[in-house]
Amino acid sequence: MANISINPSSANAKKAMQLRESSRHSLSQWQLVVARFRKHRMGMISLWVIFIILLLTILVPFLSPFERDEINLANTFQTPLSVDPDSGRLHIFGTDRLGRDLFTRVLYGTRVTLFVAIVTTTLSLVIGGLFGAIAGYFRGKVDTVLSRFLEIVALLPDFPILLILSAIVISDPRLIPFPSFITGPIGSLLLLEDRYARVVAATIFVLVVLGWTGSARLMRGQVLSVRERDYIEATRALGGSSWRIVFRHVIPNAMPPLIVAFGLGLAGALATETALSFLGIGITEPTPTLGNILSQANSDVLKVGWLPLIPSIPVFLCALSFNYIGDGLRSALDPRANH
Repeated sequence: MANISINPSSANAKKAMQLRESSRHSLSQWQLVVARFRKHRMGMISLWVIFIILLLTILVPFLSPFERDEINLANTFQTPLSVDPDSGRLHIFGTDRLGRDLFTRVLYGTRVTLFVAIVTTTLSLVIGGLFGAIAGYFRGKVDTVLSRFLEIVALLPDFPILLILSAIVISDPRLIPFPSFITGPIGSLLLLEDRYARVVAATIFVLVVLGWTGSARLMRGQVLSVRERDYIEATRALGGSSWRIVFRHVIPNAMPPLIVAFGLGLAGALATETALSFLGIGITEPTPTLGNILSQANSDVLKVGWLPLIPSIPVFLCALSFNYIGDGLRSALDPRANH
């Protein structure tokens, strides 16, 4: 009778594989997505970078010994890590043309820029997602009307219209009567007076007006696919109302591509807000943003060559991190990816 030998190493490997498979099946869908995202090294590093930057912008009143708009004309264009001769306080990033501490202003400016980017991308996702979900689910005349309107808005030249709207609306925020329950929280969070909070609200409004079409088209395509699945037909056969089906079943199952678009859209919104402020038609002085700090530094580059690097580095880090986070979300939400 032939002897049958069992390789312990292969048996252990098979057992470990079975344990991994059983633990994978025991996880919920979103727990599995989180586990996949944590394997994306650059995505996790980028998430920590954004978290640290946000934490610094929140704690800046406690981290910096200088006020945001503190002017000292006798201490202009100081190099990084220089010491204030009067008070002995350290200028970590140096000072600008008015002697204001750049470390303080860059952190406050990063807070404003990130706030605008996050709120703009979120509102664009919500508005575009609802628009696309209604068009894709109800189809027929509803889809035809909404799709034609979407095509008209999408065909408009974004940046020229953005420049015109910004020049009109932001120059006089009173053209849009923003209620106090909108401007109040913006002013409290960003430490701005009401008139400057209205400028921030106007900037967000302008960016959202032309920024929701991509999310709408993406959601419409997803909903057209999801609405034909068996569980949607079963819910409809059991008497579920159309709106209940849309909000409880269709939208949640069509969300993964929009979550990826959200991560990638943050970098685009950040770049757009920075460009508008850099050109002087977005959020302007005395409210600091990375764009207007970079614009001032650019005008002084012949005097101080290193100055534009100070606001450029946070722009680069945030944009790069958002792109890697979006890539990590794409990998985590793609069931065909090799995990």
